[in-house]
Amino acid sequence: MGEIFLYNHGGSANHGCEALVRSLRILLGEQTKLKLFSEAPQQDFHYGIQDIADIQPGTQAYSKINFEFLKAYLQLKRNKDYFPMDILPYKKSIKSLKKGDVEISVGGDIYCYDDYPKFIKLHELISKRGCKSVLLGCSLEKQLFDDPLFVEDMKRYTYISARESLTYQLLKDNGLTNIGLNPDSAFTLPAEYLPLPEGFVENNTIGLNVSPLVIRKESRKGIVYDNFVYMMQWILENTECAIALIPHVVWEDNDDRTVLRELYNKFKNTDRVVLIDDCNCMQLKGYISRCRFFVGARTHATIAAYSTGVPTLVLGYSIKSRGIAKDLFGTETNYVISVQDLREKENLFEAFRWIFEHEHEIKGHLENVMDEYVERARNIKNIIRSTW
Repeated sequence: MGEIFLYNHGGSANHGCEALVRSLRILLGEQTKLKLFSEAPQQDFHYGIQDIADIQPGTQAYSKINFEFLKAYLQLKRNKDYFPMDILPYKKSIKSLKKGDVEISVGGDIYCYDDYPKFIKLHELISKRGCKSVLLGCSLEKQLFDDPLFVEDMKRYTYISARESLTYQLLKDNGLTNIGLNPDSAFTLPAEYLPLPEGFVENNTIGLNVSPLVIRKESRKGIVYDNFVYMMQWILENTECAIALIPHVVWEDNDDRTVLRELYNKFKNTDRVVLIDDCNCMQLKGYISRCRFFVGARTHATIAAYSTGVPTLVLGYSIKSRGIAKDLFGTETNYVISVQDLREKENLFEAFRWIFEHEHEIKGHLENVMDEYVERARNIKNIIRSTW
């Protein structure tokens, strides 16, 4: 039996990535050796991932005096194709893989961004090493299936686990048979409870998360910020709730704290708004679980809320937020608002008010469905073991 290695991990400063690694470690058990190929090993060491996995650099230095580099360079200059250059840093780690090793791709939405051809090329190289592969917890947009190279890459996987039914149906409609439907493994992640900061009132605090990524998708400049300001003002003026601003990704070029600090500074004099410090994904889940409501843009922050029974409004931009809400509630309506639909400063508040007014109904529903939903997520361990 080959080794299991986790791939397409961008680094644990994205606490969604960290949550996938930690939840898989728990699901597979301590007796299973895990090798983690990371694009940011220093982040993983910072959050203690070395205690649960063998961290290896996903990218390494490469020689510029060989045919591979020359060929990639010519493709860049002649065809404006930068992907052959992009994969050169990965080749040394891929060459260390052996036939029969099992790749678990933990980058669930890597194919949803403009650079997805890079991941097609990487998976092709891994497959040529004789490795089996599992695309875990994926979300895939409809337009991807118009690309025959993408469809061919999906066929190379030993198994594809869609984390929501909209993606599963797209895979099925396009003739893929190596597929299954299992909730995101992060639903199984345990929470860790740090002392609450002053001003955070347990079960009467509204958690808020917003990201630079969702802001880049706004319909006009500043509309996301204006919506959060309007909603926070309403909360402070019309309820006794405190507000906790909770980051979930702190990558240097994509740091939730950038906009959360702006919101904190605007309202800090009210003494009812707190900014949560960066910490690991289980500790962040501990904070989120003690909120009364949650409004979030980061998928794994909202998963932390859903899985602990917190009524949640998702500020979404893609199929993943719609699909998860549909599977949990039977509909995305009222549970997800698209960032592209924010036109007026009141839009986010109006969506949140529905969540606020249906608090007990939503909590009751989550209590009724979550045990079975999480158990389905735990089934991922059996799927992975079946590929060994």
